[in-house]
Amino acid sequence: MILAPWRSLIARALHRNRSQPHSRYLQLATVNPQGLPTNRTVVFRGFLHNSNQLQIVTDSRSDKVSHICYQPWGEACWYFTKTREQFRIAGNLTLVTADFAESSLLRHRQQAWQKLSDSARLQFAWPNPGECRIQETEAFAITPPSETEPLDNFCLLLLNPQTVDHLELKGEPQNRHLYVRDKNQSWLIQEVNP
Repeated sequence: MILAPWRSLIARALHRNRSQPHSRYLQLATVNPQGLPTNRTVVFRGFLHNSNQLQIVTDSRSDKVSHICYQPWGEACWYFTKTREQFRIAGNLTLVTADFAESSLLRHRQQAWQKLSDSARLQFAWPNPGECRIQETEAFAITPPSETEPLDNFCLLLLNPQTVDHLELKGEPQNRHLYVRDKNQSWLIQEVNP
């Protein structure tokens, strides 16, 4: 697999912004079954081995899962404050659930689970997200789940980019490049007005 030309730009931005923990957060937009856009902040969990796919984790009980089942397309917006760069990354979304057919992606799902902190894993054992708040604190004071075996509701979410819009907000004029994946899976690069 040849890495996309925009990958080195993201790697550079991550490196140059590494002192800012929020640099690992990006916004992911999907479309709900009513056809309305929805947006939320997610954590970048690295690129899937030997690919250009961004890894994110989610709970199968969350609203975004029904959105992805309705329309498996999304767009991430990632802003790096120190270098003043924005990446808008649009592409297909793949939800790797506990019963996913492809065994190699199930292994990546398990590895993603194992890389989570104890507190992050614990959130997948909490009551259903988005439902009425349970007032009994015992519902959230539970034994941490296994460090090695993911809970059934844990999902690995992959964003497979088809377009990347990179905007550098410094300089006069600012710089902007579009990266578009063609039908041969090659990346076309075009400099555009900011």
